[in-house]
Amino acid sequence: MQAVILAAGESSRFWPLNGKHKSLFKIMGRPLIWHTIESLKKSGVKEIIIVQDSKKNIEEELKNYDFGIDIKYVVQSEAKGMGNALTKAEELIKGQFFVLNAHKVNAGEFIKPMAEKSKGGFVLLGVKTEQPWLYGILEIENDKIKRLIEKPEKGRVSSNIKAAGIYLLSEKFFEYYKKISEHQYSFEEALNLCFKENESEAVIADKEMPCKYPWHLFEITKLLMDQRLKGRCISKSAKIAKSATIEGNVFIGENARIFENAVIKGPCYIGDNCVVGNNSLVRDYSDLENEVLIGALAEVSRSIFQQGAHIHSGYLGDSILGQDCRVGAGAITANVRIDRKEITVKPETATGLKSLGVIVGKNTKIGIRCSLMPGVLIGSDCLIGPNSIVFENIEDKVNFYTEFKGIKK
Repeated sequence: MQAVILAAGESSRFWPLNGKHKSLFKIMGRPLIWHTIESLKKSGVKEIIIVQDSKKNIEEELKNYDFGIDIKYVVQSEAKGMGNALTKAEELIKGQFFVLNAHKVNAGEFIKPMAEKSKGGFVLLGVKTEQPWLYGILEIENDKIKRLIEKPEKGRVSSNIKAAGIYLLSEKFFEYYKKISEHQYSFEEALNLCFKENESEAVIADKEMPCKYPWHLFEITKLLMDQRLKGRCISKSAKIAKSATIEGNVFIGENARIFENAVIKGPCYIGDNCVVGNNSLVRDYSDLENEVLIGALAEVSRSIFQQGAHIHSGYLGDSILGQDCRVGAGAITANVRIDRKEITVKPETATGLKSLGVIVGKNTKIGIRCSLMPGVLIGSDCLIGPNSIVFENIEDKVNFYTEFKGIKK
């Protein structure tokens, strides 16, 4: 069985974490696409074709890992949609094949049920949604897929099953694809031609694992930690102070240092060469990638820090820091609205979350005693001055500060 992983998109909706393809974002020491490949491998997939962009960042990253299966790479030099991306792999495809996005870290659990249902035809993974007008919707009749409707008009929706991003196709797909003109939804149009002339079915999942927006990383992190953190795993080279407390499922990597009176409450992942300072607390599905520093008297909860991020005293909850960010002492994230309502990320994007702190791109510096409001996105290479209060999103490469002057006598 083959699988084609699509990893050539621009990840524009993943800002401010889209300096490179979102599948290269790391959780538990590995990029998302690594977790996807491992999931496929465990399900019995023997060959994987990865469609990447002309930068070849995916291939460069994955050469560091030995997966023990056949992986081939092709290039989509210009982002022209899923259909065009899939044609780049056509010459390598033999028989039936799966198609999925690179961030589907739990894809393996759907491979067997989809393969068993195929009977040589087409099978799509579907999942129920309460907002069908936002997605590609599967119109199903007598357990057979009749058509795929892209973002149907609100109030005129005949189904609440959306396509969940994993497809089992055959080589016939390319025959239908060549009959249509290439456009943004040419993949979906070709699928509808397939459905008209071929028996096509859906496997309905209880829940999907989206990665459309950066805050979806919290749910992915929780899934991966629940699956892979079993008990306590502490490297022999890690240095743990006698007065430190470690509870629950916790991974601590090579040469990490946990100082006096620090508390780690799992599930948590702490990578190689990390430092957790005196009297600090790291808890509840926090992920610290390699070389992260948590200074003394800090609290980090349900947060994800990429390699080299540093913070000092303060609180970061339900937040994400990009690579090499620096956060000064006393900085605080407000991760819950004062009225306790759902947090909306501007411009008016509903998150479905009632707890969400700040999400920061790479190499941004945040000064001492800054206050960051719920759901704020801050770009890469920014400078946020001390004592600033950030209510709005800040674009990449911005120097931002607010100054409060006392009354002079």
